[in-house]
Amino acid sequence: MLTSMARIPLQTLPTFVAVAALGNLRAAGEQLHLTHSAISQQIRLLEQQLGYAVFDRPGRRVVLNAAGAALLRAVEPALAQIDEGARAGALAVRGAQQHLRITVSPSFAQHWLMPRMAAWRALQPGISVELHTSQTAVDLGREGFHAAVRQGKGPWRGLEGECLIDSQQVVLACPAIAQRLAGSDPASWLQESLLGTSECWEAWFALAGHRVRIQPIAVFNDMGLMLQATEQGLGIALGRELVAADALRAGRLVQLSPLALGTEAYDAYWLVHPPEHRDWPPLQTFKAWLQAELQQASAQLQQFRQTGRSD
Repeated sequence: MLTSMARIPLQTLPTFVAVAALGNLRAAGEQLHLTHSAISQQIRLLEQQLGYAVFDRPGRRVVLNAAGAALLRAVEPALAQIDEGARAGALAVRGAQQHLRITVSPSFAQHWLMPRMAAWRALQPGISVELHTSQTAVDLGREGFHAAVRQGKGPWRGLEGECLIDSQQVVLACPAIAQRLAGSDPASWLQESLLGTSECWEAWFALAGHRVRIQPIAVFNDMGLMLQATEQGLGIALGRELVAADALRAGRLVQLSPLALGTEAYDAYWLVHPPEHRDWPPLQTFKAWLQAELQQASAQLQQFRQTGRSD
């Protein structure tokens, strides 16, 4: 039985990952430019050193077993980290810029982050940022991302995170609809075209003193699409203030009521990352910049509410 991690033949691990992914020794050999015999020998060496089999071999096939699956979950992110370290080392030797890979939601990227990336580039020309957008939570280690901006209450398994900002939900409309509804009672808005989920709208109307059932005309899986539809006059929306902040200050959207859903009715924005990136300087720099930009955006929005002007 294995007694020391130092006894694992590290050169066999990429082979193990390839065979696990492809389920075929010959295909793994073609991918790695090794012979079928060399692939077989490496898997045999790995299993001998581990003291247990990582594949079952029904007939001519190789199938990852439970022990192999457990090993794969540990090996894949470790190899990804080694690759990233090698790339970072090469960049350092060449004096090249460092590369930060971040995954975020489409709405956060389009409506908040992208308008500020020119400012980041001006401040940090030596740290390039690759942005990836996804509606679902990406496996950061498996996909090679350094961090993600996520929305929720946390924590996220296997990741460390820091809450960036809370973002309450407010009622939004385009200027033409806002002008038509100015001074009206929220009860009359029940006759309007409502955008968003029935659960959130029912919670908001409960805050306004109306216990009602809501049937919105449209529900969106992306906040950015809903805000775009709102700007185009499709209806009134219940949207996240942070994502709508620039449109509010620019006058493309108007907040119809000071009532906002908070606490349990909304999810905060977090920056999460694998523990091994905790002290990586580019990520620390990006986090500090992100926090400063969010604080500034919040202060600007508060000023706009008070004065009606955007400086």
